[in-house]
Amino acid sequence: MEFLPPLKPATLIKRYKRFLADVVTPDGEVMTIHCANTGAMTGCATPGDTVWYSTSDNVKRKYPHSWELSQTAENHLICINTLRANQLVAEALANKCIPELSEYNTIRPEIKYGSENSRIDFFLTEEGLSDCFIEVKSVTLLEDNQGFFPDTVTLRGQKHLRELTLIAKEGKRAILMFVALHSGIHVASAAAHIDSKYAYLLEDAIKNGVEVLCYQVDINTRQMVLSKRINFTSIK
Repeated sequence: MEFLPPLKPATLIKRYKRFLADVVTPDGEVMTIHCANTGAMTGCATPGDTVWYSTSDNVKRKYPHSWELSQTAENHLICINTLRANQLVAEALANKCIPELSEYNTIRPEIKYGSENSRIDFFLTEEGLSDCFIEVKSVTLLEDNQGFFPDTVTLRGQKHLRELTLIAKEGKRAILMFVALHSGIHVASAAAHIDSKYAYLLEDAIKNGVEVLCYQVDINTRQMVLSKRINFTSIK
C-alpha cells in the first residue's frame, strides 16, 4: 500500500479529544490534523515526536490532514491510523500473500454476523472449504521489547471474541488476525495486565478452535506491506 500523495512530516504538539492533534510543520505553521485512532496510543503520541500525515482532496472535510505514522525518538515507525490494518489485510488477501488463507477466492468485507449485532471484517468462502470469518486487530503497544493487545480495556474486542468463539463452535473457521503496525514489534501477546477479561476470553476462544494469526508490517514513509507471520501468545 503506497501513500499517495506522499506523506509530509510535522512535529507533534499534543493529541486531544481522541480524534484531534496539533502539530507544527517544518516551516513553523501550527495546524490541527485528524487522528483516526480511538485507543490509548501509549508510546505512539509523545509530544516532540515526528508525525507523518496525509492530505485529502475532499474539500468538505473540516480537517483535510490525517495522522498516519509516528516516528519515535528511538526511530520506530508506528502506523496509528487503525483503518490501515484492514486495508493491508484486504490487499494481502487479494494478492494471495497470506498462505493460511490463500485457497479462498471470494472475499467480502463488513458482513453482519453473530448474536451481538456484530460485523466481521472479512468473510471468505470457497467451494469445498469451511466458511471463514476474520476479525482484524491493530497492535501498536510496545513494552519491554514485546507487543501487546489491547492497549486499553476493550469491551468491543471482548464481544468479538465471544462471537468468534460461537462461530468456531459451529464448525466454521474463525480467525483473529493481529496486525503489528509498529516497526519495533517482532513478537506479541494478549495484554492481560491491561484487560484481563480479554486475555481470558482469548484463551477460551483458542480452546474452542479460534485460530490466531499475527503478521508484521514493513513500514516506511512511502508505503506499508503486510510481510511475515510472527509469534502471538494468548497470555503474557
